Amino acid sequence: MDPNKRQKIILVDDNVANLSMGRNMLKEAYEVYPVPSAAKLFDLMEHVVPGLILLDVMMPEMDGYEAIKKIKADPRFKEIPVIFLTSMNDESSELEGLSLGALDYVAKPFSAPLLLKRIENHLLLARQKAELRDFNENLQILVDQKTAQVFDLQNAVLSTVAEMVEFRDNLTGGHVTRTQRYLKVLVDQMLEKKIYHEEVLKWDLSFFIPSAQLHDVGKIAISDAILNKPGKLDDDEYQEMKKHVRIGVEAIDKIAQKTAGHSFLHHAAVFAGTHHEKWDGTGYPNRLSGFDIPLEGRLMAIADVFDALISKRPYKQPMPVETAVKIIQDGAGSHFDASLIQVFDAVTDQFAEISRLAE
Repeated sequence: MDPNKRQKIILVDDNVANLSMGRNMLKEAYEVYPVPSAAKLFDLMEHVVPGLILLDVMMPEMDGYEAIKKIKADPRFKEIPVIFLTSMNDESSELEGLSLGALDYVAKPFSAPLLLKRIENHLLLARQKAELRDFNENLQILVDQKTAQVFDLQNAVLSTVAEMVEFRDNLTGGHVTRTQRYLKVLVDQMLEKKIYHEEVLKWDLSFFIPSAQLHDVGKIAISDAILNKPGKLDDDEYQEMKKHVRIGVEAIDKIAQKTAGHSFLHHAAVFAGTHHEKWDGTGYPNRLSGFDIPLEGRLMAIADVFDALISKRPYKQPMPVETAVKIIQDGAGSHFDASLIQVFDAVTDQFAEISRLAE
């Protein structure tokens, strides 16, 4: 709203003398549009949007109360300030108008100085409200931009940490990226099939999926000799490898303790701590079973095992996708949640497409 531009005012009154008098009072300071009825007001506002409306209360066909209801119900016009013009002088009528959204009452016959001052004050207030609204909208845009920048930076740092872990050998590159994509496919299908969808709907998926990249962060503390051993681990080495789960959770918890806490870190800790648990309770580190395993862990178990099967590792060659799919399906009810295997069955083609990144 340009304060230097002449503001448009629509004056509505069924009395021609009042229209003429009001126009003469205001024409030096404002661009005035006199109209004789509420119907003409709404016809005019299809072409002219005023800065303020002076609205007579007592009019035939549609009175001022009905007119202001219609004005405030229209998103295009609801912010336009309305001043009632009335010859009535009772408190209940004034209260009714104010409750409907009128900002002020001006009694007839008009006092030119009083009318001009009230219009000036309300236009100033409307301009300040518009400026404040614009400021808040611009501030929210700035906050959103800064939040996105912080998230992108955070995600880049954590992604780099995860890549450093997996690139300690030359054979598991891409595991972090692929498991995130597998998870996204599974979650989308869960929502479509309405399997565990109520729980999934509580997650902020913009944080849930990226948090999965930390599921193996604890491997940073496992020796290269174990990570890169070209053969099956012996019992002692396997016990050492299993420690990556506890180490990963502890590392994520330390990050959380130094921040205000976030769902990103909550999901990351659950992924790290439970993706090696099995539905039948034979997994590690806590031998959880069934629904005691968080949904994040049950999902990651599928993504993680599938990718391990189709990937080349120091101790094995990659399996064909068809073989990996069959192993996952056969693990329903033992290694994996059978309900999630139903979801997996519907997206095996998408898993196969993602798996090509491993080639």
